[in-house]
Amino acid sequence: MASSVSGGDAHDDEIRLWREEDWWVATDVETGVTSQGPTRETALENLDDAVALHKGDSGSEPTDSELRELGIDPAENTTGEREPPDVLE
Repeated sequence: MASSVSGGDAHDDEIRLWREEDWWVATDVETGVTSQGPTRETALENLDDAVALHKGDSGSEPTDSELRELGIDPAENTTGEREPPDVLE
């Protein structure tokens, strides 16, 4: 099996990608975060999201237009400043 390390040390920003049956699995070597998807592209996109969450970068708030595209009416979003009910204390 080929190795992606030189001199035994992992490279910064190294990602390992492999296939397990019908799924692609991607691991960020630095953080140890792993994700998967049915395609290589999806596995890598999911890994980007998972690493961002791991590092505390959840991205920006969705715009009203993005919410509407998902079928959510921003005017009817009643969460407001309260924590979502699934947040653990």
